[in-house]
Amino acid sequence: MTVAKITEISSSSSKSFEDAVEQGVARANKTLKNVTSAWVADHQVKVKDGNISDYIVRMKVTFILND
Repeated sequence: MTVAKITEISSSSSKSFEDAVEQGVARANKTLKNVTSAWVADHQVKVKDGNISDYIVRMKVTFILND
């Protein structure tokens, strides 16, 4: 039997949404073992002086629990 847990994280990047996702998954993988997937639940941008300064994603990361 396999049991998985889902945790919610947010990640940001000054480059793009894709970079924010990649950085978030890489960072989650450092702390959580057996990461199997990530679902991007929300996108957001921060605006500074009329320009996008940060791309932010909220993700639900799934990982398998060890016995």
